[in-house]
Amino acid sequence: MATSFSTAKALVVGATGYTGSALVAALRSRNVSTVAHLRPGSSDAAAWRERFSILGATVDESPWEPAAIAAMVAAHKPTVIFSCLGTTRRRAAQEGIEKPYERVDYGLTKQVLDAAMAAGHSPRFVYLSAIGAKDPSPTPYLAARGRLERELLASGLPYLIVRPAFITGDDRPEDRPVERFLASAMAALLAGVAAVGGGKLRDRYATLSGSQLAEGMVGLALMSRDAKAVADVAEIRAALGEAR
Repeated sequence: MATSFSTAKALVVGATGYTGSALVAALRSRNVSTVAHLRPGSSDAAAWRERFSILGATVDESPWEPAAIAAMVAAHKPTVIFSCLGTTRRRAAQEGIEKPYERVDYGLTKQVLDAAMAAGHSPRFVYLSAIGAKDPSPTPYLAARGRLERELLASGLPYLIVRPAFITGDDRPEDRPVERFLASAMAALLAGVAAVGGGKLRDRYATLSGSQLAEGMVGLALMSRDAKAVADVAEIRAALGEAR
């Protein structure tokens, strides 16, 4: 399943998010032909077009409609699709979105998965999930991601499911003080656990920045010989050469 960077063609959906934008940069740094999907009507569309253009990525602004997303995948013929879609309750409230995890995290990703299945050339589907994802789950966020994981497993496509824990860093544009506090507290706790022999537990729940996660995802997606794989934090860090 290993793919040459020179022959790969990537489609990044959720390209303006924290991890998605880092993925576009990581792919282009390896000269991988990259299409970045930009949500139509985005208030920051001009800035994103310029940023992606500077990186040498192609911008696609297909609307979020099943037929349009299917046409996008069919037109670009990516060998690998990186799906990094997601929202937060705060953003959903600002935009008036009800049941945001069902409609965005699952619903929009399902449109992309359906388009990949219908494309006819079986692109590898790289899904940014989360540790603890399962369906059913009392947590809507984890239930939505668990549901999509289950449908990806049944799709017949080659896949990589990535399950990080905390994703944060000083370069994250959104103001998420609670998330930063929890990530910092978790890092301190895991350092203590590792000091008494809990290195494996630390590696499983360690915090990653967007750029670290993106670099690991690119390496695992394009260099792994396993066509169907699930990767946790330890495997992502190993792809970065950071696992200890």
